[in-house]
Amino acid sequence: MSIEELYTRFKAGNGVCTDTRNIVKGSIFFALRGARFNGNTFAAQALSEGSNYAVIDEDPEQWDDRFIRVDSALETLQKLATHHRRQFSIPVIALTGSNGKTTSKELMAAALAPVFRVHATRGNLNNHIGVPLTLLAMGHDAEIAIIEMGANQPNDIGELCAIAEPDFGIITNIGSAHLEGFGGKEGVRKAKGQMYDYHRTHKGKLFVHCNDATLMQMSEGMERITYATRMHDEASVCGQSEGSGLCMAFRWSSNDFSSDIIQTQLSGAYNVPNFMLAVCVAHYFDVPGKTICDALANYTPDNNRSQVVRAGSNTLIMDAYNANPTSTEAALQELARTSTPLSKMCILGDMLELGDDEETEHIRIAQLVRTLGLEGVFVGSAFCHAIEKAALPFPAFEDNKKAGSYLDTNRPVGKLILVKGSRGIQLEGLVPLLGA
Repeated sequence: MSIEELYTRFKAGNGVCTDTRNIVKGSIFFALRGARFNGNTFAAQALSEGSNYAVIDEDPEQWDDRFIRVDSALETLQKLATHHRRQFSIPVIALTGSNGKTTSKELMAAALAPVFRVHATRGNLNNHIGVPLTLLAMGHDAEIAIIEMGANQPNDIGELCAIAEPDFGIITNIGSAHLEGFGGKEGVRKAKGQMYDYHRTHKGKLFVHCNDATLMQMSEGMERITYATRMHDEASVCGQSEGSGLCMAFRWSSNDFSSDIIQTQLSGAYNVPNFMLAVCVAHYFDVPGKTICDALANYTPDNNRSQVVRAGSNTLIMDAYNANPTSTEAALQELARTSTPLSKMCILGDMLELGDDEETEHIRIAQLVRTLGLEGVFVGSAFCHAIEKAALPFPAFEDNKKAGSYLDTNRPVGKLILVKGSRGIQLEGLVPLLGA
């Protein structure tokens, strides 16, 4: 069956599904494979639960005329997504980066939403499956799309750009994330740089942080719209943080607008580049300045990213969705700078996928906690090893269960607590013990 024929069936139905636990009646089920599952074994179940068709890449034990046999269900899903994207003449913005992708995506969507019908990646569906699903969920009334792209292997971004065919590209920054998959920091730069490579080849446009020398060098000679977090002659918009409160405040200006101070609901001055990216994108698409300011002031995070949570006598900075050395150092420095009557504490979980840099980076972060004079509790085998090897005076635990037992008998009271770790550590499970 051709992609065009499959697309006709897609348009006549009710979207796509890849999980029989969440079948939507009238959908097309794609039998995807993973290290621990094979969707082909669930294809018949998908049909019985309401899917109109099931795309499979293995011969079934019993044929059903609603099966669509292909060589690769995943590649077919990706091709269908590209075909769907080509039906739209709207701006499609793709973004990647070591830190700030999801926050930046949410802020851009918030800043554009008062003027445009925005279709944006939900959550962090940003991989070789998530990007096609995001594209296929794009409704006919969408006026602008924001597609987040993640990577943990060298060619991921190039492949995702080929699927989404974006008109605009963004790299938020290049830091120490997924070092294991990329073979080091230079590998990260090359992998993220595929965003620029795609737009260079396809004559796309970039949004670039012009205070980031690496990104400016990588994008040299390309058509770019720039934003700054300190004065820069090339910037179309320029902003800076204001004050040192728990939730960051900032102001910004362009050649035709100057804002008042905008009080946000996110913690951390390290988020200023993310806010300024949102300002830059919305300004480029002619959203009025006052509208941008109001939208960003009203944005409330709910995804454990720079989220401020009151918990009894304590105040939590929930940043437990992800962590790498770059983002963890920034969060710790911000915690130390924050003006507050509360004493300061951090609960840090392992930073995963660092490869050969694991020991060095965990020791460095633990030593930084001591240098900054912060109270600390550490969770995960990498931090346990680091604390022991560096002979640091911090409690460290292999897992949440052991850390929870410690916190249950040593409840923090009257503290500002940074909670940050990689997704796999699931530090949010400790929050019920922090509400003293």
